[in-house]
Amino acid sequence: MGFRADLVEVWVFRVPRPNQLELLLIRRAPDRIFPGLWQCVSGGVDSDESIPLAALREVEEETGLGASEVEAFYDLDQVEHYYWPERNELVSSAIFAVRCGPEATPRLSAEHDDFRWAEPAEALELAVWPAYDESIRRIRGRLLDTAHARWFEVDLHGRRLAR
Repeated sequence: MGFRADLVEVWVFRVPRPNQLELLLIRRAPDRIFPGLWQCVSGGVDSDESIPLAALREVEEETGLGASEVEAFYDLDQVEHYYWPERNELVSSAIFAVRCGPEATPRLSAEHDDFRWAEPAEALELAVWPAYDESIRRIRGRLLDTAHARWFEVDLHGRRLAR
């Protein structure tokens, strides 16, 4: 029996020029938990939903970026666990990345009140969770190099394209 993730996190990024990486950071709205926190896309997995489809749904819900803006979808081969005090539980999060075109423009949901495209150094400065450091490192170190990126790319159902 497998272990099912409770949450998904998705790093949306673009490459406006060769070897220039910009990560999308979205700021949590004042009426949400962790108000003002800069983060990647995150959200829950519905009980009848596959984890990869939950990741893509959350991207569209939180940023307005749908399948037509997605150039590539990646499984970062990263799962994080953390303690959720309100539930007195350990929860797990499966982490993905989506590359969109250089002209992609987010349209935020009510959950967030601002966004910015940040280069890795700025994203590391703004992001508070230690797991974000690892995600950014993986994107910068693996997904910008096409020889490595192909091993992480998945189809819209989460199946690895390179086998």
